[in-house]
Amino acid sequence: MDVERPDAERGVYAISVAAELVGMGTQTLRLYERRGLLDPARSPAGTRSYSERDLARLRRIRQLVAAGLNIAGISAVLALEADNARLKVRLAARRRRESYDR
Repeated sequence: MDVERPDAERGVYAISVAAELVGMGTQTLRLYERRGLLDPARSPAGTRSYSERDLARLRRIRQLVAAGLNIAGISAVLALEADNARLKVRLAARRRRESYDR
């Protein structure tokens, strides 16, 4: 039986389930959202819904907290990691274009 995995971007977990899956409290998740580290999807009624990508981000935040970073440091690291990922995609695309031109 082939079980379809949810889209990594689609919010499928309630806050209590997400908190349990990443080993954090629900208030911690709310704090990270207030501080701009996380932006879970919302239902029309305002209920938070966490995606697989959100859970991965929360796990990364947990690693950074364990390393001793504060909220500002975590925010900076996450922004730099996102920039780095975008640059890698652009570089790979450029290399592909250049290889086609040869």
